[in-house]
Order: sequence, then C-alpha cells, then structure tokens
Amino acid sequence: GMEGLSVGSVLLTGCDGGLGLGLLKGLLEQPSPPRHLFAACLDPQGKGCGHQPVPKPSCPLADVTDPNSIKAAVQKVKEEVGSAGLNLLINNTSTTRRSTLATETAENMSLVYTTNTIGPLQTSQAFLPLLKEAAEAKGQREMSCSRAAIINISSILGSIEVAEAWEERQDICYRCSKAALNMLTKCLALEYGSSGILCVSVDPGHVTPPLEPGMGPVTVEESVRGVLQLLAQLSGTSNGTFWDWRGQRLPW
Repeated sequence: GMEGLSVGSVLLTGCDGGLGLGLLKGLLEQPSPPRHLFAACLDPQGKGCGHQPVPKPSCPLADVTDPNSIKAAVQKVKEEVGSAGLNLLINNTSTTRRSTLATETAENMSLVYTTNTIGPLQTSQAFLPLLKEAAEAKGQREMSCSRAAIINISSILGSIEVAEAWEERQDICYRCSKAALNMLTKCLALEYGSSGILCVSVDPGHVTPPLEPGMGPVTVEESVRGVLQLLAQLSGTSNGTFWDWRGQRLPW
C-alpha cells in the first residue's frame, strides 16, 4: 500500500554506489523511515555513503568477506539498537567479472563466489542473534520485513529455469554465484524461519554492468521503488522464495 515500508532498523551492505545508494535514499524517503539505518560501505570515507545525509551512515562493515570487519559491524549495530535487535538485513554487496564460457577462469569464479555467496552467508550468520532479538521483541506473530528479515539481493541471471539474457551476457561466475546465493536463501529460510525470521531472494532488475539497452528497468529509482514496495508486502508465505522488483514470483 501507500504507507510504504515501515521498519525500525536496517543494515544495508554494498552502499558505495548504484543500487545500494538508491536503496539507501529510498529507505530515507519512506513515510516513516527507519529509526536506525546502517549503511555498510566498502569505503566509509569515500564518495559513496560518507557524504550522504544519512543518520549514522558509516557502519564499519568494510568487507563482507572479512569476519573481523563483520564482527565490528555487529558490535556497532548492537550498541545502537540495544535489545530491540536488528529488523532487516539487506545483503546487497555484489561483484561480477565479464566473461564467456570460453574465457571464464578459476580466479573469477572464486573471487565472485567469495563476495556474492560467502559474504551474505557470513553476514547472516553474524547478525542472527540481533535478528532473533528483533523477531522476539515485537508483539506480532506475523513474519514480515518490519519484524525480522534477511533479504538477499540476487539476480534473474541466477535462475536456472529462466536462463535469462544468455545471448547478451554469459558471465558464468556471476550466474553461478547468484544461483548459489538463491540456495543459501532457501537454507536460511529453512533454518531461521522457525525463529520468525523471513528470508527471501530479490532480483532488483538493475544489474551492473547493465545489459543491453531495454533490458530490465530503465533506472535505479524504478528498481528501488519496486523493491521497497515488494519488501513492504512480503509475509510468512513468502519465506524461502524468489521475487523480482515488479513483485512477480520467479522460478529458481
């Protein structure tokens, strides 16, 4: 509905530019913006989120592949939110390497998997206690992004059934990492669902680098509007599922 996404605290990774920065702006522009918004940047002092007018923008989660960096971020968030816990974790950090099947390398595969799949795993593991606190803190029983949720920003390029845009972009390392991220979403949903934590994969339609003209949404703004609208509508029946920015259910 028009009331937007109302959530007490949000940690968003990958805020250095593009979709991450767009989501940050979109969250701040909600009718009732988050009381605590943690923007995890690769470069907290950099041009990305450091200079945005965000309440406490820099969260020291410089690197989602570094356990010490994640631990420091958990500590920072804990100090701010206290016993209310963390309501919403959006795993948005993502990288890619342009490639074809002929040119794909072990180095690409390993680098992209480390960021796109292991990063969200480690971040979700580390923030689980705070997400559990949030799930228990609310009087409500219904699962939602307002209560406690992990949203993995995935891609339709990771859908095995759809195998979208093969002619435009093979990018094996990216496709494989996102297919694996989708399996992680399902695993998180199976394990954390009983604690009241909603776990969902979302394709924002805005991929970097962009596909050919005409593919996906035209602007980051359009993507962000759709994603935030979707997040406001997710409930327990959506746990462990895959959606796109248009609010359409996607096949794995």
